[in-house]
Amino acid sequence: MTRPADTLPESEAGLRTETTTGAVGYRLRRAQLSVFQKFLAFFDEFKLRPAEFSVLVLISDNPGRKQTEIAQVLGIKRANFVTLVHGLEQRGLVERVPSDHDRRANALHLTPAGTAFLGTAQSRHAELEDEIAARLGGPAARDQLLALLDQLI
Repeated sequence: MTRPADTLPESEAGLRTETTTGAVGYRLRRAQLSVFQKFLAFFDEFKLRPAEFSVLVLISDNPGRKQTEIAQVLGIKRANFVTLVHGLEQRGLVERVPSDHDRRANALHLTPAGTAFLGTAQSRHAELEDEIAARLGGPAARDQLLALLDQLI
């Protein structure tokens, strides 16, 4: 007696996946999940998520920029960004200061603790980037992947 295919282990069911796995969007999403999982493992000790890391880097590279500008670059909705920045502020990493040019807007700055924290996190991130580049076949392959992704963006 044979069991229905939906009760068979995947290896026995002969599940055909090529239509799905051959789709660019599917593969991009799987790659993103893999990289994010690796990021979370690398940054577990920091209690830092990818979006938070990106925000800290952008603030460091662009001190005094408005919240809305940073959120827009990252494609984060305003309400979600305010919550994210509030969490970083609670951790003592970021401070919001009324903008010199527009008192209705907040300018973002790293605190001294945020600068130190980010320095350590960036060193760890460099290790992650090196590991990813190695998995791709080296820096040239990494650069090629980035160029291909830029074509989609």
